[in-house]
Amino acid sequence: MMRLLLLPVALVLLAGCVRVNVHGDPAAYRRAMSDSDLRVATYNASLYADTAGGLVARLANGDADARKVAAVLQRVRPDVVLINEFDFDPDGRAADLFQRDYLEVAQPGGGAALRYPYRYFAPVNTGVASGLDLDGDGQVGAEGRAYGNDAWGYGLHPGQYGMLLLSRHPIDGARARTFQHLRWSALPDARRPVLPDGRPFHADAVWSQLRLSSKSHWDVPVRTPLGTVHMLASHPTPPVFDGPEDRNGRRNADEIRLWREYISPGAKPWLCDDAGACGGLPGDARFVILGDLNNDPADGDGLHEAVNALLGHPRVVRHPTPSSAGALAAARAAPAVHAGRGGNPAHGTGDFGGRVGVLRLDYALPSTGMRLAGTGVYWPAPGEPGADLVDGSDHRLVWVDLAP
Repeated sequence: MMRLLLLPVALVLLAGCVRVNVHGDPAAYRRAMSDSDLRVATYNASLYADTAGGLVARLANGDADARKVAAVLQRVRPDVVLINEFDFDPDGRAADLFQRDYLEVAQPGGGAALRYPYRYFAPVNTGVASGLDLDGDGQVGAEGRAYGNDAWGYGLHPGQYGMLLLSRHPIDGARARTFQHLRWSALPDARRPVLPDGRPFHADAVWSQLRLSSKSHWDVPVRTPLGTVHMLASHPTPPVFDGPEDRNGRRNADEIRLWREYISPGAKPWLCDDAGACGGLPGDARFVILGDLNNDPADGDGLHEAVNALLGHPRVVRHPTPSSAGALAAARAAPAVHAGRGGNPAHGTGDFGGRVGVLRLDYALPSTGMRLAGTGVYWPAPGEPGADLVDGSDHRLVWVDLAP
């Protein structure tokens, strides 16, 4: 059950007209915004637990990482923010606790208390048993990692790694659309996983039931000072933890491709939401694509053409890639990991350990029809104010400032 609380034109943007590459204190820019501006952010906060109810317990007992996440949000102060990896619970208890005990309390190193009167919190596929052998090991997993591998999206319990959308502006819940149950095979020219000899990895009876979204895809309209803006939220599966069939890499690419299809013109009778309504987003709608897409444009695992095609879509505003001093410092601290890479490490949105390093995985991509006034990644360099907050998660918050 979902819980809900309370004239587009194409723009040609010059890099010099946009505040980008902000790696100092974004609060200074926030204070300069007018009441008609809108700051939208995405943040993989790593607020999850391996047991059902575990996140509620973490937050109820006081959690140091959650306090750092809240402090980052208090410094950046987005009007709308998608939080990835926030465990879903049907009663919304975790969201209640995070709002009351963390965001609404001034945190060390953060800013003033922050209140979001509206939120969107809905079920996801992670940890939901499929009853099928999805990983090809010959059996349906009953517990632990084997259970997670055969869930509709990898997870040890229903709702793990969920999503939470918080907003200062009213959410139009009656018009929200979810695509949790959309079948992967419904996507035209879907990248069906195949074995090295060309045989399908999944039997037809399994393939026909597989869900495309590893968590869910949401279209959540928010009534903002710029008019209604559709928040297109998702968190595609990591393109790893599979075999030569590349089932996770292919799924990641097609999860990203779903947004391309959704914002492109043309009749799409196959693109049906969980309520049975079919078709994509109207051509005059404004939107921001948000989430941890688990795909870097140049480096790491994954089919990079998927995210590059989304970045180059005609309805997505062209803008300089946000960068940060913190990302560059992290990459320079591990030169062996980053040697020979094709992308600019300053564009990274997280530091994923000694073997993976810095990658750009998190995106906030606005549509045409709004003026892009600024964009940034919250990742101060070591020693700068607020740098001690970023390790609350392995990802960093990414934001865009939008104006009429």
